[in-house]
Amino acid sequence: MKKAFLLGILCVFLLTASATKVWADSQRIAVISDGNTTSSAVSAVAARGPYFLIFDGNGAFIEAISNPHKNVGGGASSLVIDFLSGKGAATIIAGTFGDKMVAAMKAKNIKHLEFKGTAEAAIKKFVH
Repeated sequence: MKKAFLLGILCVFLLTASATKVWADSQRIAVISDGNTTSSAVSAVAARGPYFLIFDGNGAFIEAISNPHKNVGGGASSLVIDFLSGKGAATIIAGTFGDKMVAAMKAKNIKHLEFKGTAEAAIKKFVH
């Protein structure tokens, strides 16, 4: 009986740990930054920021992507949100967000955080 109980507790623990890892992997965070490293400054402008730094839900850096929409004539907000949503971003961090970008994020159920500092500091504040 004790063995069955302990085995049940172990199974619950392992399933919880696995679910947490899956959640963290699927809940990506995008930091819009001025550079392609985690020590880069968070971009003051969201849709026109030069780079997207992608992190997992635990704050581990995954990749840096050059913003393909930073120089479009109009509609950058919705293009950026569609792009980052496709990358799995559940939260976007930038210096400031315009009304159109906030509306686009709301439509896709993406959270946002305004932050001034480095991408690394933003992730530490958001994750911890």
